[in-house]
Amino acid sequence: MSMVKLGKTGIESQKNAFGALPIQRISLKEAEKLLRKAYDCGITFFDTARAYSDSEEKIGYALSDVRSKIVIATKSGALNADSLKRDLETSLKNLKTDYIDIYQFHNPPFFPEPDDGTGLYEAVLEAKRQGMIRHIGITNHRPDVAEQAVKSGLYETLQFPFCYLASERDIAITELCAQHNVGFIAMKALSGGLITNARAAYAWMSAYSGVLPIWGIQRETELDEFLAFTKENVTLTDEIKAYIEQDRKKLSGDFCRGCGYCMPCPAGIEINNCARMSQLIRRSPSANWLTEEYQKKMFLIEKCIGCRQCTKKCPYGLDTPELLKKNLEDYKDILSGKVSVN
Repeated sequence: MSMVKLGKTGIESQKNAFGALPIQRISLKEAEKLLRKAYDCGITFFDTARAYSDSEEKIGYALSDVRSKIVIATKSGALNADSLKRDLETSLKNLKTDYIDIYQFHNPPFFPEPDDGTGLYEAVLEAKRQGMIRHIGITNHRPDVAEQAVKSGLYETLQFPFCYLASERDIAITELCAQHNVGFIAMKALSGGLITNARAAYAWMSAYSGVLPIWGIQRETELDEFLAFTKENVTLTDEIKAYIEQDRKKLSGDFCRGCGYCMPCPAGIEINNCARMSQLIRRSPSANWLTEEYQKKMFLIEKCIGCRQCTKKCPYGLDTPELLKKNLEDYKDILSGKVSVN
């Protein structure tokens, strides 16, 4: 079984980490069954966040009796010390534990460091001294912030988007982490749903021995799939390489990853789906995206007020209003029959 060591933390995990964002969409009992099966089958790394509604509570409910045998990573999006302390206290209570293995700043719009005026880094450092957290990490979608964090020596882990659509700069960040002995945790390993071949995604990750991918899991079938890849020791074959190359060509250029950091939209537009509708509608059954509900959502794009808040918030520097317009025009062509999809 392929194992990953997260840099200077010394934490080791199999190549499957459980991303617990999706379990907020299922019941407590369903989540308990899924989490216990993951643990019973060898998964020991669980990633959650305060922002994931009741995800932490479900992990605490399902796994508190095996706390010493698992690794929990959670996050706070707090922008000041007092809010972060409250978040940490809530997380500890929800997770039914007295310590967090990896406590991460959740996609901050700046680089948290000592004496930056926010008190954030001082707060996590004090929590670490008190034993409430064991390792300090950061998650981000911005390459500049990610690179700065790795080079600073202040962080033990970096969580960053990484999949087979990665740019050369993204790949270089994994190498930078290895040089600085910083653990690299890969989020968006399926690019927010745009990657539909999980086997290819897993195989591509196998080529990066120092990268721990988080797979967002909501269904038992999804869990079974990744467990099977581990058991089979799926690797990057010539056939899978060819598939990935073709998929990269299809998804080249500017595209929305669906991270949602542009939300909420003042005009009520569901940007994180509408701005990538052209990809979603072609990469999964189109009927799911042509319902009356989604037609209403797409035509809300015409109500855009041009505030460009989404552009300012986008960690990828996309011209989101223009991307929305292009997706709406394509959607109209599909509805009219001018363009055919599956």
